[in-house]
Order: sequence, then structure tokens, then C-alpha cells
Amino acid sequence: MPLVSGHDVIAECTSRGLVAGAFNTTNLETTMGIVAAIERVGVPTFIQCAPTNAVLSGFEYIHDMVSRRLADCEVPVALHLDHGKSLSAVEDALAAKFTSIMIDASEEPYDENVATSARARELCGPVALEAELGSIGGKEDEVGADLAASTDPAQVAAFVEAVGCDMLAVSVGNVHGYAPDARIDFELLGRVRDVSPVPLVIHGGSGLPADQLGRLHEFDVVKVNIASDLRNAYIRTFGEAYRANPDEVSLIRVSKDAVAAVADVVERRIRMFNPSAR
Repeated sequence: MPLVSGHDVIAECTSRGLVAGAFNTTNLETTMGIVAAIERVGVPTFIQCAPTNAVLSGFEYIHDMVSRRLADCEVPVALHLDHGKSLSAVEDALAAKFTSIMIDASEEPYDENVATSARARELCGPVALEAELGSIGGKEDEVGADLAASTDPAQVAAFVEAVGCDMLAVSVGNVHGYAPDARIDFELLGRVRDVSPVPLVIHGGSGLPADQLGRLHEFDVVKVNIASDLRNAYIRTFGEAYRANPDEVSLIRVSKDAVAAVADVVERRIRMFNPSAR
């Protein structure tokens, strides 16, 4: 199946009461592991890449690689720009035919966040757009807010209306990267849900426990970002192979093991926030 639009993933998940995983890829093995898990579970999904992880490949390579792997996949998947920190990053991802975009101007003052995100809306045209209100703590790839700030429910409706975004990333106790002590403030998340005209997005899913991930669908969350978990599984596979045999030279064998490790993590996470998945 060709890549679908972010709108298609949002619509199918919201109509079926599902939560889409958004899994970060960097290379072929990671992509293959993500798609293998998607095929097992059958839940519409985002595969995403941040500018920091396209440094070696470029967005065009990521698009071609993901599209090629999805050719035989029957589950709807959108290719998403994760944390576009600049309008030029948005333009580059659109030029590479990404089908969903995030603009992250959350570290700017509110009015500037609105202005930058609204400009991204203009650039995206009909392509689905995610924006962020509040600033999610923690860092990933050494990128992230120096100071976290929770999403203010009083700003949500006006922000979404001014920007015209299709999804809203919120800061409600979630933390970027692997943060095992992070916990969702469900009281705050509920207040945000009650006033948001669009579905919500939770970043930092790698550090959240299963019982919290399993409740997110109750709060109009349509997308959960997972990156650190699957990257760690990939890197750990190579580390363990080396420790077991410092003379190992079969790159393909270890690479296939890494694909399997990534697939296991992705499948486990999808099932955590979709307990009813097949």
C-alpha cells in the first residue's frame, strides 16, 4: 500500500477508538522492524523521522526507504516529520513527500509559537499538521526544551483555532527520551481534552508504564511517540553480539537480529495502548 496521509491515519484511529503509534526510524533495519510489527498488529501507524536523524540520509532517502518497505503492507501508514524546529525543515520534508508534519515552536513565547505554527499551516496546505503547546521536558538526540512547561488548558482552543493544526502535542507530565519516572497527569490531560477541538499527541512514550499507555485512548489521544525504546533495542543487539563474540563478522545475521528486536518492542508498545488490537 502506498503511504497514506496523516489525515487518513487520524480518521481511521479515531473512528475505531485506536491510538496510533509514531515510531522513529533512522535506517533500513529500524524501518523493517517497525513495519514487521505493524503487519502483525494491523493498527494504522505513523513512521516518523526528525531532522536530527536525517543527517546521514536526508529526507528523500527516508521517504524512498519507507515507501519501498510499505509496498506490500496492507496497513495504513503515514510518514511524519517529527519535531520540525524550523520552517525550512517543514519545507524540506514536504519536498520529500512526507505525508504528515510537525512544527515545534513550543519553546518560543506563545504569540511567536502561534505565528510560526500558522505559517507552517500555510506551507502544509492539505497535509496533516501537528503543533505543540506547552513545552515537553527532557531531551532526545540532545535536542529538547531547557525548561518544561505544562500545557495551559485556557490557551488550547484559541491556539488550535489560530494555527489550524490537526493534532496537538501536549505537555502533561510526559518527558522526551527514556524517562522511567515520568507519569501522565491525567487530571490535566482530561482538562485539555475537554477543550481541544483536535485529537491529542503524547511524546515520550518510551518511559511511560503500560497502565498509563493503556488509558490514553480515554483522553482523545490519537498518536503516541516512541523512539528511545526501539533505538535501545537496536543498539543493544549489536552490543550483545560483540560481547558474545568479539570476532563476529556476520553483519547480516546481527542486522536481522536487530530487526527482530525492534519489531518486538514496537509490537509490545502498540498492544499496550491498544489492548483490543488483534
